[in-house]
Amino acid sequence: MTDEHERVVQSLQAFASTRGELARHFARSQQLHTTDAAAIVEIINAEERGQPLTPARLAERLALTTGATSTLLNRLEGGGFVLRTRGHSDRRVVTLHATPAIEAAADAFFEPLAQRLRAATGDYSAADLKLIEGFVDRLRSVMTDYMD
Repeated sequence: MTDEHERVVQSLQAFASTRGELARHFARSQQLHTTDAAAIVEIINAEERGQPLTPARLAERLALTTGATSTLLNRLEGGGFVLRTRGHSDRRVVTLHATPAIEAAADAFFEPLAQRLRAATGDYSAADLKLIEGFVDRLRSVMTDYMD
């Protein structure tokens, strides 16, 4: 690996580490355990993509057992953070949804950061951003394939 490649990988590792610290900071701001906050963020992100998570998929995303995920969801549902719904043609399928209260809290926490990130990327052209997006997507795909 060339020095340039190594620096890029190190920068991405530092970015991932900072993202992890951001998640812990969000958890502290909501007085939540980090796993609870991570679950909430996963649920909100999935909803924003129009693909609500099932408990099984959340378990995969968080690397938890199904039993641990059930306990987590019971805690989050009891705390008013998450709703489980059966709004599908197959009533056996349960999907997870964030409550309006935790969505508002997440928006209040993350929106100022989103504004700063938009400003930080504002100097890049659309072509530059497309190149960066493709690069990051390719690295994510490589890592996903490696784990399979």
